[in-house]
Amino acid sequence: MKLATLCYLKAQGKTLMIHRIKKANDMHQGKWNGLGGKLDPGETPEECVIREVCEESGLTIVDPQLKGLLTFPKFANNEDWYAFIFVAKKFQGHLIDSNEGVLKWIEDEQLLDLVLWEGDKIFIPWLEQPGFFSGKFVYRAGKLVEHSAVFYERPMENTAQNDTERAG
Repeated sequence: MKLATLCYLKAQGKTLMIHRIKKANDMHQGKWNGLGGKLDPGETPEECVIREVCEESGLTIVDPQLKGLLTFPKFANNEDWYAFIFVAKKFQGHLIDSNEGVLKWIEDEQLLDLVLWEGDKIFIPWLEQPGFFSGKFVYRAGKLVEHSAVFYERPMENTAQNDTERAG
């Protein structure tokens, strides 16, 4: 089982995407993706998404909003993948030349015209809806064969606290 994050940075009607064309043997080769990657041991999804976005883009995101959880059974090497899906509207820094692919700000209305995984075309619109989603996308030989989702109406709010804040 693999745990991962995926983040969609949004600003001025555009979303930062990465065109995965630089790495050999990349399972996402040729596709456009949000930014993210695998959790390191002991890392929270929030810590992971902040680290991965910075590593891939040079941008430091602030207050990423958890929008959903996606399950990809037997996605790669017969392993299940679970991805925490975030949206970030606050960030700082400057874009770098990423070794993962080519970064580009894409007009929101053009996102679904990109070469995406089939499931991405289904869940990307969910990022704009209030609440939280949990979805399952089943791929066989790189093709989407089945999907399902549950939507939770109550918005997820970032109410992060540390032990000091709770005690005070």
